Amino acid sequence: MTATIPALASQYDPTTTETKWQKFWEENQVFKADPNHPGEPYCIVIPPPNVTGSLHMGHAFESSLIDTLVRYHRMKGRNTLWVPGTDHASIAVNAVLEKQLKAEGKTRHEVGREKFLERAWQWKTESEGTIVNQLRRLGVSVDWTRERFTMDEGLSKAVLEAFIQMYEEGLIYRGNYLVNWCPASQSAVSDLEVDNQEVNGHLWHFRYPLTDGSGYVEVATTRPETMLGDTGVAVNPNDDRYKHLIGKTLTLPIMGREIPIIGDELVDPAFGTGCVKVTPAHDPNDFEMGQRHSLPFINIMNKDGSLNENAGEFQGQDRFVARKNVVQRLEADGVLVKVEEYKHKVPYSDRGKVPVEPLLSTQWFVKIRPLADRALGFLDDRNSPEFVPERWTKVYRDWLVKLKDWCISRQLWWGHQIPAWYAVSETGDAITDETPFVVARTEAEAREKAFAQFGDNVKLEQDPDVLDTWFSSGLWPFSTLGWPEQTPDLTTYYPTTTLVTGFDIIFFWVARMTMMAGHFTGQMPFQDVYIHGLVLDENGKKMSKSANNGIDPLLLIDKYGTDALRYTLIKEVAGAGQDIRMEYNRKTDESASVEASRNFTNKLWNAARFVMMNLDGKTPQQLGNPTPTVPDNGGDLELCDRWILSRYHQVVQQTGDYINNYGLGEAAKGLYEFFWGDFCDWYIELVKPRLRPDAPASSRLVAQQTLAYVLEGILKLLHPFMPHITEEIWHTLTQANEGKSLALESYPKSDPALINPDLEQQFELLIGTIRTIRNLRAEADIKPGVKVSAILQTESDRERHILLAGKSYIQDLAKVEELTIPGTAETQQPPSSAETPNQAVSANEKGNFKISPIFLPFLLLLPLLFLVGTGVIAVATVAKQILGTRVSEAKQVGATNPPSTVSPPEPASTAQADTPQAIAGVVGTVQVSIPLAGVVDVDALRAKLEKNLNKVEAEAKALSGRLSNAKFVDKAPADVVKGARDALAEAETQAEMLRERLAQL
Repeated sequence: MTATIPALASQYDPTTTETKWQKFWEENQVFKADPNHPGEPYCIVIPPPNVTGSLHMGHAFESSLIDTLVRYHRMKGRNTLWVPGTDHASIAVNAVLEKQLKAEGKTRHEVGREKFLERAWQWKTESEGTIVNQLRRLGVSVDWTRERFTMDEGLSKAVLEAFIQMYEEGLIYRGNYLVNWCPASQSAVSDLEVDNQEVNGHLWHFRYPLTDGSGYVEVATTRPETMLGDTGVAVNPNDDRYKHLIGKTLTLPIMGREIPIIGDELVDPAFGTGCVKVTPAHDPNDFEMGQRHSLPFINIMNKDGSLNENAGEFQGQDRFVARKNVVQRLEADGVLVKVEEYKHKVPYSDRGKVPVEPLLSTQWFVKIRPLADRALGFLDDRNSPEFVPERWTKVYRDWLVKLKDWCISRQLWWGHQIPAWYAVSETGDAITDETPFVVARTEAEAREKAFAQFGDNVKLEQDPDVLDTWFSSGLWPFSTLGWPEQTPDLTTYYPTTTLVTGFDIIFFWVARMTMMAGHFTGQMPFQDVYIHGLVLDENGKKMSKSANNGIDPLLLIDKYGTDALRYTLIKEVAGAGQDIRMEYNRKTDESASVEASRNFTNKLWNAARFVMMNLDGKTPQQLGNPTPTVPDNGGDLELCDRWILSRYHQVVQQTGDYINNYGLGEAAKGLYEFFWGDFCDWYIELVKPRLRPDAPASSRLVAQQTLAYVLEGILKLLHPFMPHITEEIWHTLTQANEGKSLALESYPKSDPALINPDLEQQFELLIGTIRTIRNLRAEADIKPGVKVSAILQTESDRERHILLAGKSYIQDLAKVEELTIPGTAETQQPPSSAETPNQAVSANEKGNFKISPIFLPFLLLLPLLFLVGTGVIAVATVAKQILGTRVSEAKQVGATNPPSTVSPPEPASTAQADTPQAIAGVVGTVQVSIPLAGVVDVDALRAKLEKNLNKVEAEAKALSGRLSNAKFVDKAPADVVKGARDALAEAETQAEMLRERLAQL
């Protein structure tokens, strides 16, 4: 009965395969975590993407990195949990909904909070599936049963509890403070949501007259409209130019207000004129000086960026319109001194994309110093968390040191509403800066507290603002595991193991998580922080919406497959934290780098098909593992078997070491080189003769065992990087039950006993020799099907023994019919390919193989063929008498008699043959030569090379003529000119190579 041979389709179809296994993993809950499962916990929480977002290349990169780590540690036997989820994205959702309302001719205030939130939840329901389903297409091994949303019931409870606790501990307070105000979104934004952009602006100088008429001081500013709110002018008390003026007053132009001159060491005497206008309600530094010197705080701006009643005649004007008008008025009043071009940085709202306005506003704040100091203690005392790369530790530490109180209130409706209720009946039914309030978990609790303080007739109104999105995100690592309840998940998986994130949110997110976790859990939320770089576009530029240079990962997935994209993104990382550049052709929507990875998946598929076609329908388990001589378990391991097993176990160790140290790119590249190079290019080719039906049974079995064993190991090693194709091939190879998954198999373990560095080094000589012979054949235009003779000459006994041991490999893969490896006195009989080089030594001692007469003349010439380094030369002229007609006679004799009985050549005087020719090269210290007589028509080869040279020289001449034409160079598109220059360089290179080959002939 014929065995059923498991087979893969003739071509790999990524779409079908990926859809199949994504569905299988989720339906069978392959990645569902169990806190009672044995194994050391390994937990990662996903950096939550915006619920309204869609997959961009940064998401694809980050998710691929995380999934590689998670799948690896799961296969290593750790109790693994990857928590998925999304962020409610207050500002983004509000912006979307307000845009929709504007199109309807409405505002959120007109529709009311309740209806607005109904719309928001509907929008969330409609849009959340986009990013989540796109993450599914990446094949991420998250536990979807634990998917979280920052406004779900559990996380909302955590946010509420955190706020209440911090308020009761005095760490949250309400105060009138200068905030970054975004006029576009009409909300406060934190320092971390501000992008300082360098702009070409102006520096306006004007004079403020002394009230006593004795003179004036000159001030300079980049925001002249703010002078309407000035309440002082500051000088450095040590500045001899102005210290005599401290205590005097000035008359503020336009407004006519009398303001003092104060002395403050914050003023830099070297900046501008040394006199600084002070606007406490509109500048952070001025705010601090205003507090120190008890200056009035005059706010001149409305929340929409227009000027208010305190701006006098400029009331109602937009801030930038008012800027021009204020300057015109100052000029008309004769106090404008000069205007200078001035390049400086302006803070822009990261969300609103407009310059922020420092604005005095009553907001809710977190007292940051106690939290930051605790996080600093963990870092300084325990190096916790540990940053990879380490250089980010200093950046993180510096930020913790510089942090100021965190404004956590946002003037939005979508988000966690602040749990504070105001007794508006105490302040005319309106919320003012002086309205008393109570903080409570529920409205019922708030009423109970308010009744106790203000009586039964008190009227309450909840604070309309919501909390900063980063407040809930700061709780993410432990709130997603059940905090504030002590759940089994929190007990088992917290602290989490690794945070994988980009450097651009170390401050936004990482620092807030460490501060919140340190306060609420007494631990850092993760052991390691792996900071990855950016995915840059094809020109090495950062991708952004404004630059319109993003690359759609889904487009590349549709074209090349998920595994190809994932593998490209990871393999391109050259060191943890480094940026990667994505090759991309925007005209064709093609990527050469992703296409190369797609080719790698095809190579894996085809190699697996070949192996399975030669296993007689057996699985690796049925065949058994390849081992050294064991009774009833096949035959001995041959030289190439020992080599590939050594390489395999070396790669297992190397890959694990790389991943454990976050060297994911290096691990991916190492696997690529091992599979494509060692396994496919060399080992499969070396064992093909042993797979034939007529091969010795024991040798054939060992070859099958080794192929199956190494292939299954390769699939396991590659699975974290390319999960879909490896799962498909593994199931076919092992004929696994339907419920099994490669994702849950054990990761390969390295066997040090099978690692033989010396053998690997010796095998490199064999591989180098085969490559050199192949190169020589190509140089001489020897047809692929033609077998040649070759001589390998070395003065090293060690190299000779290695070559003798691998003689059959050289002959098979380099298509060498007759191979001579001369010794010092005589050529030794090579051992069988099953013997190692060490075994070959003893065999050599017994050999009596003598040099074939055909090679004697070339052995005399070998010293002339020596090259320093690897190269190729040709020997053109040798004395005619050396070979003569004995060349053909020697071949005939060799065919009928053992080499040891070949008669010596006739005297040189009887020779009739033409001058012999050979081509030679060097590998290591081994000289390799191939006689060309009877193999190559040298005259025909020379004619072919001359024809090619003439064609290339003509092309080069034409290109050179175009490039010497100034009109072409000046007027043609830059890419056309560059193309012509590149083509000329290529033509000149080809011409030089052809001249060298002709010279050799």
